[in-house]
Amino acid sequence: MNNPNEVLTRIRLNKETGKLWQFPGGIHPLENKKQSSQKPIRTLNLPKYFYVPVVQHSGWAGDLIVKEGDYVFKGQALTQGDHYRQLPVHASTSGRIVAIAPHVASHASGLPEMTVVIETDGKDEWIQRKPIDDFLQMTSGEIIEKVYRYGIAGLGGAVFPTASKLSLADKRCKLLIINGAECEPYITCDDRLMQERANELIEGIRILRYVLRPEEVVIAIEDNKPNAIKAVKKALKGANDMFVREIPTKYPSGASDQLVQVLTGLEIPQGKRTIEMGIVMHNIGTVYAVKRAIIDDEPLIERVVTLTGDKIRNKGNVWARLGTPIIHLLEQVDYQADARFPVFLGGPMTGFILPSLQSPITKTANCIIAPDHFEYAPPEPERSCIRCSSCSDACPVGLLPQQLYWFARSEDHEKSNEYHLEACIECGICAYVCPSYIPLIQYFRQEKAKIAEIEEKTKKSEEAKERFEAREARLQKEKEARTARINQAAEKRREEIAQNQGEDPVAAALARIKAKKAEPTAEVHVKANGEPDNSDLMAQRKARRLAKQAETTQAVEKVEETTNPSENLDAKKAAVAAALARARAKKAGHIAEQPKQESKPDSNQSEADPRKTAVAAALARAKAKKEAQQQLQAVEKMEEATKPTEELDLRKAAVAAALARAKAKKEAQQAVEKSEEVAKPTEELDPRKAAIAVAIARAKAKKEAHQAVEKIEEVAKPMEELDPRKAAVAAAIARAKAKKAAQQQSEQ
Repeated sequence: MNNPNEVLTRIRLNKETGKLWQFPGGIHPLENKKQSSQKPIRTLNLPKYFYVPVVQHSGWAGDLIVKEGDYVFKGQALTQGDHYRQLPVHASTSGRIVAIAPHVASHASGLPEMTVVIETDGKDEWIQRKPIDDFLQMTSGEIIEKVYRYGIAGLGGAVFPTASKLSLADKRCKLLIINGAECEPYITCDDRLMQERANELIEGIRILRYVLRPEEVVIAIEDNKPNAIKAVKKALKGANDMFVREIPTKYPSGASDQLVQVLTGLEIPQGKRTIEMGIVMHNIGTVYAVKRAIIDDEPLIERVVTLTGDKIRNKGNVWARLGTPIIHLLEQVDYQADARFPVFLGGPMTGFILPSLQSPITKTANCIIAPDHFEYAPPEPERSCIRCSSCSDACPVGLLPQQLYWFARSEDHEKSNEYHLEACIECGICAYVCPSYIPLIQYFRQEKAKIAEIEEKTKKSEEAKERFEAREARLQKEKEARTARINQAAEKRREEIAQNQGEDPVAAALARIKAKKAEPTAEVHVKANGEPDNSDLMAQRKARRLAKQAETTQAVEKVEETTNPSENLDAKKAAVAAALARARAKKAGHIAEQPKQESKPDSNQSEADPRKTAVAAALARAKAKKEAQQQLQAVEKMEEATKPTEELDLRKAAVAAALARAKAKKEAQQAVEKSEEVAKPTEELDPRKAAIAVAIARAKAKKEAHQAVEKIEEVAKPMEELDPRKAAVAAAIARAKAKKAAQQQSEQ
């Protein structure tokens, strides 16, 4: 690779002897420059509306800092960014923002771009400015920052942010080249700018020289611009810090790599930048914009645009504000509209047909051509490639356009990259010389766009992956830190517990878990038919249930011992003894009340007052019913106290319960029949007979209750000497019978 010292040696040889070199390929098309280079630059009237796109450079859009309805001054920033590739844009005049919306762009695709629409107020009032006389009072960093904030970009075609180029070249620049070649036909904006503003251009070059500190500065101008060369040399009279070099007129000598090769004879290696060889290059328009920004404190809001072509009567160069509709400029230079002939933005080699004349002037717009039939013919139909190699011979970069053409058509992106499509400078020479009229440059632009889209997606994917991995690493780190804190707190807590209790709780818990795991697992037995044998499991459940019932029985016995502390019976006979005691108590109470209840009513009183007799009979029935309910409640309590013992022998208890239910049901039916037989005759008797019948019924009911109690005693007595299980069963049967008898009495 060529080193900066060799570059300095070559350029100094050029300075001393005027020696120049040639680059391969290139063509000499018709220049057609005199049509617009003979008149001074003009200033046209302002339009009613300005359409300022938020992106007018090689980079990304800045963030909008205005909104609809805001009033803005001329030169006021509309966007801002946080790095050099987000270049701000500024208001081209004073007025009110009426819309921020997509608008047709000055691009070959015709796709809309986000645009700030400003309605001018006619005052064209500047934002507050602070011009300076001497840029030396500013540091290099301050100059670079101001160049960025004022939206300066390369106005030669690439529109690369100037501040970014200056910052990258800091302390690396050996040679500063000012590109005034303007090699493409028809375009004369730089020519007129050098003729009219040579002194300001030299001031701008000195600002760049102050920032970059190069050892040599050269201004390269094609020899077809004699007036511009003369004006610049006059401005440089007496200066020895830079010089002017005339170069031969050949297209594309104004391209960056080709101009370096012409001046130094050194070829820029594939994939390398000029700054890596210590070379920095800026366009004439860019230099003038830098001077306006630093000295005059004016952001980039206008540029010189060439208006030419035979459909324009008043050809020439004009100061065009950024955002001015192109149709507005054409109308002021006597443009003769003709639907048969398109309007081109840019030169005839690198330009394109405008999709709409409503699209605005941007930083990339240097020329507008409106040709007639002498200058423009409809494109010939595309034919097959004949492999003539004309495109390869004329390519100034030394590529193989015919091969790239096939790769672009088949979208073979890998092969396109392998054949260095990215090195194509899109000069258009290959399409110009192609005898088959193949629009090669259009194929190459489309293929570049597709590859760029793929690379952008890949880059975003990689960035997303990196962000994800960084996030996962951060979360893992936070998790580990959190776990460490929890473990530390748990360890501290265990130590405190161990100090208080003398035993580590974690170690004890682990020991219990280990012991539990060491217990043998239950084996699964299978029956002969293949079904699982759960007999062992059922036996275990039954044992647990009986144990629980035994605990309940013990609790009941403890309650009874508390209520009768004088009784100190055996645990197995406690329930039976309690039942016998309650039965005897009920019997004693019944015998004591029987003489009173069986006393005959006063016949004289009944005869005298039948109503009182009926009332007395009703009261007797109610009292008998209440006593039966009390007996029923007593039986239920006895049943609840001895209930746990009923389940000692489930089979015998079930049989006995079934027998008791059948017998009780039979006795209940008999009692109902008897009560009906007794009740029927009383309905037809007189009150005296009714009272007598009621008294007899009460006496009979009391007698049956007494007999029921005696049956309980007869059943319970032999149970005291029986096995506890049988005693429990017998007691349950007795309670059931007593309960049924009490229910019958209650119903009567």
